[in-house]
This record gives sequence, structure tokens and C-alpha cells, in this order.
Amino acid sequence: MDPINLQNLSEKNNKSRLSVSFEGTREDFFSELMAWAAECGASCDGFEISNFADEGYGLKAAKDIKAEELFLWIPRKMLMTVESAKNSVLGPLYSQDRILQAMGNVTLALHLLCERANPSSPWLPYIKTLPADYDTPLYFEEEEVRHLLATQAIQDVLSQYKNTARQYAYFYKVIHTHPNASKLPLKDAFTFDDYRWAVSSVMTRQNQIPTADGSRVTLALIPLWDMCNHTNGLITTGYNLEDDRCECVALKDYKEGEQIYIFYGTRSNAEFVIHNGFFFEGNAHDRVKIKLGVSKSERLYAMKAEVLARAGIPASSVFALHCSEPPITAQLLAFLRVFCMTEEELRDYLVGDHAINKIFTLGNTEFPVSWENEIKLWTFLETRAALLLKTYKTTAEEDRSMLEKPDLSLHSRTAIKLRLAEKEILERAVSSGRAKRLHFQKQLDEGAPLPLYEESDIALLENADAKLPIILRKLEEEDECVQEEMNLAQIKPDAACLDSSITPVLNGQCKDLNGTQEDPPGGDAVVKESKVEKHDPSTKRTEGEPKDGGK
Repeated sequence: MDPINLQNLSEKNNKSRLSVSFEGTREDFFSELMAWAAECGASCDGFEISNFADEGYGLKAAKDIKAEELFLWIPRKMLMTVESAKNSVLGPLYSQDRILQAMGNVTLALHLLCERANPSSPWLPYIKTLPADYDTPLYFEEEEVRHLLATQAIQDVLSQYKNTARQYAYFYKVIHTHPNASKLPLKDAFTFDDYRWAVSSVMTRQNQIPTADGSRVTLALIPLWDMCNHTNGLITTGYNLEDDRCECVALKDYKEGEQIYIFYGTRSNAEFVIHNGFFFEGNAHDRVKIKLGVSKSERLYAMKAEVLARAGIPASSVFALHCSEPPITAQLLAFLRVFCMTEEELRDYLVGDHAINKIFTLGNTEFPVSWENEIKLWTFLETRAALLLKTYKTTAEEDRSMLEKPDLSLHSRTAIKLRLAEKEILERAVSSGRAKRLHFQKQLDEGAPLPLYEESDIALLENADAKLPIILRKLEEEDECVQEEMNLAQIKPDAACLDSSITPVLNGQCKDLNGTQEDPPGGDAVVKESKVEKHDPSTKRTEGEPKDGGK
């Protein structure tokens, strides 16, 4: 389905605005939100909600706050969770609908709509402060989407829209025909605009927290805390099971009047644009995906696949090129070394002296396989990045010129910034690849001795907590594979899908509503102080991009 058809679908289902609205602006309800929070036992003394223009609404320090000082806590009673949905008017439908049971984010979206339509909902002070619209691609016009056509984000954007439309069609029928939906206050309050708003509200705010008994995780919306804007740093939010509340400590020292930031996680700008609706300047974790694999028709496929398997790397995977130097991770370096090995080199890593231990050196820059291997892998990377650059219909300079236009819409500006950032990462990869190639060619030409591998060196490379090499002990988050799209109208989740305790996704790394997986699951169990990573806060502004509908 192309952007034009998607836009037509939006227009067709978007004849009216939100079915339920509140008299006044978001700002009018902030005092009510703070009063409700205080009544529920949340902390409200060290900060206030303020408009930061370029970034929209956020939290401002009302006093000096020291780094690592606990300044914000939100008790469970304030949270909207899958559990609270099951105990609400949505409960009877949830008990019968396998899609709701399988997808907590969809459950939260319908929970949010039901509570918004309920005049006596305890969450109204929170719901009234949510934006009336968002800056996720679900709200882009056709021409704004076109700026994303050549980017790596486009397929996820189109899937997001298509699957949201499918979900709406499915639940529209359910709401009007299912016996267990008869008491839902949505029969006259469920337009496509309503569902798009609910989807975006959840997508930009959902987080995973432990259930009350700590036995598993559940999705939640965390009022007040989700007003915090993003900056580079470390995760400073956790869930305290003993006190049953979400707690946040200061990322750094804040003076009275300064904006309080939190770190949303190691997301790329593509992820920020798709799931959060903003582009973050200076993103230390920005990256572009690169799909690489050993061809099964290659003569040396079996040998290469075996070496990669011993290193814990699949023969075909999605890796990432980073904005930093070097642009590749240890895992990608290991893959490229094996990818470029000769038969003799492969044999050495399979049956040669210390073959098993040498696997540990594959991702270490200190131990090249050979000068020729280094030359080949950096030449390959340089060439591959250059080819990816040629897939864009505009140059980086043309993008920079477009960004200088004063009449450019916010969404167009966001899309072009993303497109330009991808090109800049690829350009750096080309430059880095060329420099590395020339360096190792010089080493070869000068007959420089190859660093000798000593078995004792393995002590420096081993991971004491895992059997796999330290550099390969897990697939890094940027090397994710996009899951197959989920057709919600036909989904038949099995028992494993229904039990979130089987494959918990922690630290805000949630499955998005479009059926794709964001960052892969972490391996740590939820403990008393469980880290909470901000998942997709909405409509944050970057420099020069003010908007009233901001955070």
C-alpha cells in the first residue's frame, strides 16, 4: 500500500475530530493533574510543569536538585496498566478477545479510550493533559511522508499506518457486534481519529513495569513522569516493588528553573521519529541498519557459517553502522572478518592451534586475521556504504538546502533531518572504511609483523559470566531484525504469546502497535529496583521546532 492510498484511508476515516474533547487547553488542566498526583501520594514539591517552547511541555526544577537525588515517585494507583484495564469496563471483552490478550499495547489504547469517555474515570486528570494530536508519522500528510520514501524508516512507517488501520477496522466491528462489548462507552466514540490518537498516546508513552507481586511485567502509562523530555545519558528511573511505586532520580545537578531531563534509551533517530514523533539533535546512539549475510551458494558457506555459529553470530543478520568512530561494533567486525576469510584462514579458526580460543579474538581490533583480510573487509564496508548512499534521490547538500526553507512544515523538517542523518552516517562509514583500508594496505606493503596471538591473552577477552565471547554474548540492540507484520484481523496467538512472563521485554523495550519489535528483550529479571526505560514519549521538540501540541 503506497502513501497515497494510506492518506486516502486517513481522510476517509477522518471526517470528524476526536469524539470526546475537554473545554480548555492542556495547560488549563496541569494544576488538576498536580493536585490529583499529590492526593495519590506522588511527589510534587521539587518541580513544576512548564512550556519550554522548542521542546514543548516538560518538568522544571522548582529548587536545586542534586545528581542521583530522588525527586519524583509515582504510586501504582496512578498508573494505567493492562491489569487496570482487565479490572475495568473493558474486562469482559478482554477475557474473550485473543488480540487484546496477546497485545498489551492495544489493550491500553482501548482502555484509554474507555476512560476518556467515562466522566467519572479516576484517570481524567491525566487524560485531560494528553496532547490532542501527535507528531508521529501517523499524523503526516502525504507530501510529508514522501520525504521518508528513500529512508530506512519508510517500511516501518507504512506498516505502522497499515496495521493501525487494520486494527481500527477489526475493533470497530468488535465494538458494534461482540456481546461483551455492549457496555463499552465507544459505540459513538470510536472514529479512526480516536483510535489513531489512542495508539499514538500509548506508543509514545508505554513502559514496562513489574506486576504488584513482581512475578512478571506489564505495560503501563505513568502520569506526570511521562512529561519529562529526553537527553543523552543513562536510565535513572526504576520501579520499587517494596513501596510499589515508580521512582526517578536526577540525571545530573539541576539548578532551580532548569528543565529536568531523563534518558529514553539507546534509540536511533529513526526509532525516535517513528515511535516518538521527534528528531533528537546530537543523538549519541544514532545508527542505520545494514543487512548482511553469507550466500548459501558460496563455496565456503558451510565453513563460514560454522565459524560464525561458534562465535554466536547468525550467517545472515541485520547489523548497524553507527554515528561514532569506529562506525562498526565488535560483532559486525567479527562478522566481516569471517565473511572475508580465505579457505586457509577459515580452516585455521576451525581446526588450527587454539582454534576455539581464537574465536574470542574475532571482534577484537588488536588481533587481525591477516592484513589482507583487514583490507578486504574495510574495502567491502566502504563499497557497501557508498552503494547505500546512491539509493537516496537527494544528496546531503540538497537536504541541507531544503532545511533552510522557512516555510517547511514541522513534519517535513523532521523527515528531511532523518534522511540527512542517515546519509551522514553512511558518509562517515565510507570515509572510515577508506582510511582503514589505506592503513592496512600500508601495513602490508611495509611488511609489518602481524600481532601474535598468545593463549594467555584470552584472559583479557573472556566474559566470566557467559560461555560466548564477551563481544558476542548477545545480539546488540541495534542489530535487530524486524519481525514479520502482524495481520491483526487474522491473528491467532498461541498460549506462549498470551503469557507475558515467557518472554518479558524489560526497560520500556516494548512491542509497538504496528507489530514490529523495537529493541530486543533484555536478559535481566525484574528485581526490587527494576530499571524503567522511557518508551516513546510524545511530541518532543528540537531546536527551532516549537509547536503548541508538544509535550
